[in-house]
Amino acid sequence: MILISPALLKLITDAAESAYPAECCGLLAGRDSGGGDVVVTRVTPSRNLSKTNIWDSFEVDPEVRFALMRELGSFDSQTAEHIVGHYHSHPDHPAKPSERDIAMAYEPDLVWLITAVEAGRATATSAYLILRESGRSQQIKLRITK
Repeated sequence: MILISPALLKLITDAAESAYPAECCGLLAGRDSGGGDVVVTRVTPSRNLSKTNIWDSFEVDPEVRFALMRELGSFDSQTAEHIVGHYHSHPDHPAKPSERDIAMAYEPDLVWLITAVEAGRATATSAYLILRESGRSQQIKLRITK
């Protein structure tokens, strides 16, 4: 299960609406809370550097990722804060991984948060693990915390 505060989720949905009709993207930092649950502790936005088409693909700026990694430092335990995933939006498409998303998933442990945006308004956000080798995705529970 992925746990995220309403304030952090709002940062993602606001970014998705602001980027519309393009895709927004960014990174999620957090920590494992035990029992397989992940708590998102921060959202780091990125410019979409997709070289193909920012309307239906995304690429997180490597400088943003490296800066976040430096800020987080190294981690020696499961409870330390680290990059746990990324987020992006799907303008006028469902909040589920596309074929392009699955093909571009190189880190199977990272969570994918996808926000659907219809006519400029965020309508749904879902969480997934991408099983690239099998060409599938697995939806995981997303819980909004207090």
